[in-house]
Amino acid sequence: MIEVGIHGSTGRVGRLLIENLQKDALARPHILHAIESFNFITPKEAIVTDDLQELLRKSEVVIDFTIAMGTEALLENALKNPTPLVIGTTGLSEHQHNLLNEAANNMPILYSTNMSLGVAVLNRLVELASKSLSDFDIEIVEQHHRYKKDAPSGTALTLGEYAAKGRGLNLDDVRVSGRNGLIGERSKDEIAIMALRGGDIVGRHTVGFYNDGEFIEMNHTATSRDTFAKGAIKAAKWIINQPNGLYNISDCLGL
Repeated sequence: MIEVGIHGSTGRVGRLLIENLQKDALARPHILHAIESFNFITPKEAIVTDDLQELLRKSEVVIDFTIAMGTEALLENALKNPTPLVIGTTGLSEHQHNLLNEAANNMPILYSTNMSLGVAVLNRLVELASKSLSDFDIEIVEQHHRYKKDAPSGTALTLGEYAAKGRGLNLDDVRVSGRNGLIGERSKDEIAIMALRGGDIVGRHTVGFYNDGEFIEMNHTATSRDTFAKGAIKAAKWIINQPNGLYNISDCLGL
């Protein structure tokens, strides 16, 4: 039985992780990190703590779905107590990405902006389409619920990175995240990533390839956050058997 620690156990995905792990034959929610009190029933076999060192020390693997500062604190503590990590938090800063890379020298870490199988496949399809349809304009639109704090979504940025990779470009050099006023014609290389917010949309991403006379759009829609929880648990079972290094969900799925 794999002893799983959950960082962000009071969040939307954290609660789904607990529910799914309670039904899992190979893993269980062993220790939960919570700064505030739980307002739902805690699994009786689980330990609840606000001490990150205790979380790391008593876990075989820790799954993190928090906010950027929460992930930063986890990584800083993990450098003192290396433990396999699965991180699904988005909106990380350059410093936090650097910290992620540093920590991966001391432990296996799977970091992914989206834990779903469908998005992992979509990333590869976008890279292929971008390379094959070199004359097409690329536009990415993402939609999420009104409570999401970062924009564009981490998933949309990753899709943009795969699109740029297909053309040998650096996303930071060609990305556009808004248009307003008399801005002139669209440049050939630019990749637009636009964010919509409203209601309770779990997540929808559309990558469009547009040319004169035709266009192709690829869509992925998450209808439940449960897909992220299931993907993270699959990743946790996989990462504990890997050498130190930084991995993504495509590595776990063999894509």
